[in-house]
Amino acid sequence: MVNRASRRAPIIESPSMSVVTRFAPSPTGFLHIGGARTALFNWLYARHHGGRFMLRIEDTDAKRSTREAVDAILDGLRWLELDWDGEVYYQSRRHARHIEAAQALLAAGKAYRCYCSPEELAQMRQTAKREGRSIRYDGRWRDRDPADAPANVDPVIRLKAPLDGETVIDDLVQGPVRVANSQLDDMILLRSDGTPTYMHSVVVDDHDMGVTHVIRGDDHLTNAARQTRLFEALGWKAPRFAHIPLIHGADGQKLSKRHGALGVDAYRSLGYLPEALRNYLLRLGWSHGDDEVIDTAQAVAWFDLDAVGKSAARFDFAKLDSLNSHYLREMAPEALVALVLPRLDDQSAVVRERLLQGIASLTQRIKTVDELVENSKFYSAGPAFPLTIPKAAKQLEGDGLVVLAELAERLSGLGQWNEESLEEAAKAHAQAREIGLGKIAQPLRAALTGSNASPGIFEVMRILGRNETLARLAAVPGIER
Repeated sequence: MVNRASRRAPIIESPSMSVVTRFAPSPTGFLHIGGARTALFNWLYARHHGGRFMLRIEDTDAKRSTREAVDAILDGLRWLELDWDGEVYYQSRRHARHIEAAQALLAAGKAYRCYCSPEELAQMRQTAKREGRSIRYDGRWRDRDPADAPANVDPVIRLKAPLDGETVIDDLVQGPVRVANSQLDDMILLRSDGTPTYMHSVVVDDHDMGVTHVIRGDDHLTNAARQTRLFEALGWKAPRFAHIPLIHGADGQKLSKRHGALGVDAYRSLGYLPEALRNYLLRLGWSHGDDEVIDTAQAVAWFDLDAVGKSAARFDFAKLDSLNSHYLREMAPEALVALVLPRLDDQSAVVRERLLQGIASLTQRIKTVDELVENSKFYSAGPAFPLTIPKAAKQLEGDGLVVLAELAERLSGLGQWNEESLEEAAKAHAQAREIGLGKIAQPLRAALTGSNASPGIFEVMRILGRNETLARLAAVPGIER
């Protein structure tokens, strides 16, 4: 087919700005990652051109649309910091306007009533399938005398679209796309119960909202041809279309949950930063040379549709992790502590100060906020015994306990408590026992943090302070005191 409301809703006046984009999700679930990228591209294009970015909730499917889904979409966009201009538009509140437009087409002879029964339509599809033809409405009521209408049948309203020629979409990403009009049937504008269809509502709303550019997934490419015919029938100028390739998994297959097709809320829960996710989504199908780390201000300055690729983008968690790690390291210590502290059991001023001193080293080893929180817990509370990490627990067996007990005694009499003096004391103890420094550092790490991996142990001891360090060493089961 494709060759590459009780009262009338107000008509929205077109804004004076030259560029108006929109994000128009259906509230039947969470804001998924593909929708988030579509929203980002629309937001960036509008901001780059000094235009407006509008948000429309396409809630015409009353059975599947929920308030919870609407709230999840709004929350996801706010978390991603994609602010929209003006109020949120709800498609369901504009039914009167949609019906008005369809009735105008009917009055102008550009639409007609179709009285086909469900059984007739089913037979039509079966015949087309059997004969190897495209399954579409055959136009039997297109020019039929209304006097032939069967009694007690509520008709649908269909667009009387051109049968010959072709519809050409000058797509800003895909290039010229030609669709033979013979391949597209007379689409339904109003259902038999009088409610408008999605395809019709979208066209009316895009016009009334003054949308100049429709940026969306390329699975809507055929819809663009159908909608262009409707724009023309209504005597309206169609917006420019830009259909971006879909996102696939790293294996090239259609994106699924195992690839990362999660809701934006899930990425938030997994510990990703909004700026990292924005940067990553930006690079899924759009490029600017070899640049990978692109902050929001630079993205607004650089973004345009001519750099959007035609091939499907591949989702790669490793790249997202790398970007998230970068943005975490770039954050100010106070901002990082503000992310971590509320998720610790002890949120005292003492713990906050420990985090401020140690957060820079902690961020060198993590990819997400969740990992940062987990790796920061030892600054909030000492380890619980027995240790759950086998490699750490092994350090507190046999000679390791003796070494710790002797070191604790040496440390208790230490004059200065800084990293240099602590390391010198540990080295002196290692030499006295004729063992390597690691034979002291590893048991120390296990006793103080409960893990076999942490920032430099002498930094940890300095931040914990003399009293807390000695108290934790004394709390290790089996140490002879």
